[in-house]
Amino acid sequence: MMQVIPVVDVRGGVAVAARRGDRARYLPLQTPLAEGSDPVAVAKGLRTLFPFETLYVADLDGIEGRGADAATQRRLADAWPGSEIWIDDGGQTVPRLAKQVPVVGSESLATLAGYSGTRETAGLTAPLSLDFRGDEFIGPPGLLADASLWPDRVIVMTLARVGSGEGPDLARLASIVARAGGRKIFAAGGVRDAHDVRALRDIGAAGALVATALHNGKIGARDLEELAD
Repeated sequence: MMQVIPVVDVRGGVAVAARRGDRARYLPLQTPLAEGSDPVAVAKGLRTLFPFETLYVADLDGIEGRGADAATQRRLADAWPGSEIWIDDGGQTVPRLAKQVPVVGSESLATLAGYSGTRETAGLTAPLSLDFRGDEFIGPPGLLADASLWPDRVIVMTLARVGSGEGPDLARLASIVARAGGRKIFAAGGVRDAHDVRALRDIGAAGALVATALHNGKIGARDLEELAD
């Protein structure tokens, strides 16, 4: 089984299309799965493809320090019929509904002490996102080096490959899977099609965060059913 987690990037209450992690260039999302760029409409459109249990939301306002968009987060939680919504909003402290699971993003951390405090607030089961820009890890170096600090679910986010169509960074992911000690590793960035998801499965990844390939039809309902078996 390989878990595909659809992604919705939100800025200013609008779903946007990610491009290589260059957030200043993100434009309102255009997708055949929804009319307009309302995040709730996009999330509902994604679920017409497959009964995804988990949705990943990148709250760019929170990540970039403008304050989390709690209203849009709540709208998505109210509308999402699945069991979980993973929310990366830069570690903002906002009221959460039961299904909202905060993601601890390394790019929002300055020190290991800060990581410990953030994890205490987020909860010990909150996923950790190890964020990379190119070959550079964004976050406290000790966090990447010491796998004993990682929770059971770890996202490997290659920002420069998000929306790039270049394929996932299989070498980096395989290295992290090898050090993960049985933790579930989720790939994020560069997934082009179902072939890429199968390649990730072959190196031991538990799942993949996907956006563009779902909107452009490169990963369709039949692929999702096959990957879930």
